[in-house]
Amino acid sequence: MTEIVVKYGDILRKNMLFEGLSDEELESALTKLDGSVSKYKKGDFLHSSGTPLKKFGFLLSGIIQVCMDDINGNRMIMANVAEGESFGESLSFLKVSESPVYIQAAESSEILWLSPAPLSSSSTDAFHSELKKRFTSLLANRTLAMNSRIQILSKLTLREKLLTYFSEISGKEKSRTFTVPFNRDDMAAFIGTNRSALSRELSRMKDDGILDYYKSTFRLLKN
Repeated sequence: MTEIVVKYGDILRKNMLFEGLSDEELESALTKLDGSVSKYKKGDFLHSSGTPLKKFGFLLSGIIQVCMDDINGNRMIMANVAEGESFGESLSFLKVSESPVYIQAAESSEILWLSPAPLSSSSTDAFHSELKKRFTSLLANRTLAMNSRIQILSKLTLREKLLTYFSEISGKEKSRTFTVPFNRDDMAAFIGTNRSALSRELSRMKDDGILDYYKSTFRLLKN
């Protein structure tokens, strides 16, 4: 059994691609997809924009951010990736020659890189077909996640963007009290504004009785 399966098997099974697989099946999948682990320090770039992303990744530990720069050169966080989550599936599978995003480690991180190329081939093997089916579901989930980002960014006002984002997290947590995975700078980059504007609007929303907060913990008082 490989070290990857022994050390990271439980984390990998959090993802639908590997959920429920035995150690032997997981090892077979990692071999088929040419799995390899890389370590990155905080601030390291995993991928640069304008270049092809040949493999997709699973975050084994740490936090990474998928980002792009707007027309003014301001950083926008498109996705904040947590342990057990995947990223880069669509870009690598579709062989996009010039990626519009760059990927950076927000803290020291370990990544399992996997090649989607074998999933493009046809095979009568039952396990191959199952992996292909699961990867298709992974791509569908990525589309839903991007639709969620569009819903936030398409709102006309900063307050509407914040309420859309907070309502989404509250719904996922099934609680009006929740913690966001961002400091103020990163939340501003995720929402599409600057820190000063974000802080002002949060203060106004608190004064208006819409929400309460302390650091990264928020409570929605009314919609």
